[in-house]
Amino acid sequence: MPSDQDLPMDGHSATTIFAANGIDVTPNKDQGVIKVIKRQGIDGDRPMIGDKVTVHYTGKLLTGKMFDCSRNRKEAFCFSVGKGQVLKAWEIGVLSMQRGEVCTLLCKPQYAYGTAGNPDKIPPNSTVLFEIELVKFEGEKLTNDGGIIRRIKVKGDGYTHPNDGAIVDVHLEGSCDNRLFDCRDVSFTVSEAEDKDIPLGVDRAMDKMQRGECCILFLKPKYAFGSEGKAQFKIGPDKDIVYEVTLKNFQRAKESWEMDVHEKLSLAADVKHKGNQYFKAGRYQQAIIQYQRIIFWLEMECGTGREQFKRIKDFSLKAYLNLALCFLRLNEFSQAIENCNKAIELEAFNEKALYRRGEARLLCNEFSLALTDFQQVLQVNSSNRAARAQISICHSKIKACHEHDKKIYNNMFQKFAEHDAKNEKTKRRWDESVRRSMNDKVNIKRRRRSQDWPS
Repeated sequence: MPSDQDLPMDGHSATTIFAANGIDVTPNKDQGVIKVIKRQGIDGDRPMIGDKVTVHYTGKLLTGKMFDCSRNRKEAFCFSVGKGQVLKAWEIGVLSMQRGEVCTLLCKPQYAYGTAGNPDKIPPNSTVLFEIELVKFEGEKLTNDGGIIRRIKVKGDGYTHPNDGAIVDVHLEGSCDNRLFDCRDVSFTVSEAEDKDIPLGVDRAMDKMQRGECCILFLKPKYAFGSEGKAQFKIGPDKDIVYEVTLKNFQRAKESWEMDVHEKLSLAADVKHKGNQYFKAGRYQQAIIQYQRIIFWLEMECGTGREQFKRIKDFSLKAYLNLALCFLRLNEFSQAIENCNKAIELEAFNEKALYRRGEARLLCNEFSLALTDFQQVLQVNSSNRAARAQISICHSKIKACHEHDKKIYNNMFQKFAEHDAKNEKTKRRWDESVRRSMNDKVNIKRRRRSQDWPS
């Protein structure tokens, strides 16, 4: 390979030299992107479509002139593969690399900056060089908590995705600790995968998939089989699992805008019943999905008459109350409070909403706010024994907090007093030392003067 200083001046010569030393990594082998490996990477996995990759790179013209360099900025560059965020040459080249690999890509204009080039940096129709180091890569996070990670093996077709309520046909292969425990073709309704013994993580990934896509899903226990495990598949509690999912086909459910109010209310009754079934079975995440569907359909609806308006309000209120209860069970207290607030907006003195908000606030150590909620519950229903018991707990907690704060402040004031006393003692010693020193100096001066006087 020639050095940068000896680079040829035209694309044809460069292609010939690179082709003799490298490999054509383009899918149709048109020599649009030729890769020469400068440093081998770590044997193993390569990036997949959708992965977030981190690279260092240097871009040069065939003259050897550098036009961009991440190292000069002292900052690596991150992008998601297959999302159209970078040059086509990069998308192709990075998918062929291993972690730690350093390579040079010769990129023809149609895979780089095209006929226009890049003003002030790259002339039109320029073949360019990129030296790329693949620092690291990781799968795409489908949830904020990183509980579902997706890596796409085969990209799907089209621009539509399954939605909640869609019927999907999939092929599944589930494994745990490198043991295949599930291999089947199955159809299910998105948001109801639990009914077919399919984990929540697979269900939640559906609305991100395209027809024909094959992906690998890495699921944390929350999105797998949880703390209970799955005896049917011989999966123990709190196990991470991996599913390879191929979306063969799907039929989308009607969107909210495609339904009239009557149809929404009819579906809301079925979905509420399904959510209640999941709740009773302890499948709180699955229940939340159902109740949220009701809110999505009805929160902007008013209906065409008093009766319809009443039914909309009733379904929405119950959905918010049930969501609050689910989030309480999952210890997601801020979400519980938020849904209680929504319920209270619909019905100002709803007993259940006030009580559940009080529960959530108590568990968040917001004792005074919780006390207010439970007191309001008694104003609505003076015979609510549970609220009375919670009020006693709130008073105890508030008293304990006051005692704790008092103890802290007493200790703090004691330390301040001790610190002040110590400083005062030190100051007195210092003043005494200064006075003694000054007296010594005066005595010395007097003795010197007496010696200088004539006898």
